[in-house]
Amino acid sequence: MNDFVHHRRTELLGTYVLNHLTGPELAAVQDHLDDCAECRRTVAELAPVVRALARVDADDVTVPAHLEELVVQRVDAQRGRRGRTPLLLAAAAAVVIAGATWWFLSPSVPLEPVALDRQAPGVTAEASLVPHTWGVEIKLDGQGFAAGQTYQVAVTRADGGEVSAGSFIGTGTNVMHCNLNSSVLRANASGFVVRDAAGTITLSSTFPQR
Repeated sequence: MNDFVHHRRTELLGTYVLNHLTGPELAAVQDHLDDCAECRRTVAELAPVVRALARVDADDVTVPAHLEELVVQRVDAQRGRRGRTPLLLAAAAAVVIAGATWWFLSPSVPLEPVALDRQAPGVTAEASLVPHTWGVEIKLDGQGFAAGQTYQVAVTRADGGEVSAGSFIGTGTNVMHCNLNSSVLRANASGFVVRDAAGTITLSSTFPQR
């Protein structure tokens, strides 16, 4: 399994141990755990964090700004005494952040993984969408997009038209996390395309019909 896929699965461990994954994302993490002893150890070590979160009363907690930075710093302070690894630090932070997000944001809009029809050579990516009342949000994670190059993203409508969802700058071999928004409602959205500066399709997806 390549580094990008491993990185993406690791990012989901916090949500996984909180039992907040479903569908394709849950299956993907479970498959990864079957093959990755390192991540299995991390999941086992996160159990005390999950138990601690279960005892928290959300009504008595105020979420501070820069939550992720604060969590990583606090866990990092224990590294010398407990031998925490960078992977466990990231996963522990993800557990707390995922738990806080679950309690305080109370997500009611489902995250819908979508398959990619086309990926240009050297590009590795995963995508999902969020059907909002104002339109479709695309969450795109990937690497291999030419560093410094601007890419345009458009959501395709069921009638064949396209509506801009924004743009991003490629990060080369570094993993990119990008949220893109369009005014096309989920019922009218049929997919999305990513084009490079020359207008060539670098990435595309067709959404399941609903």
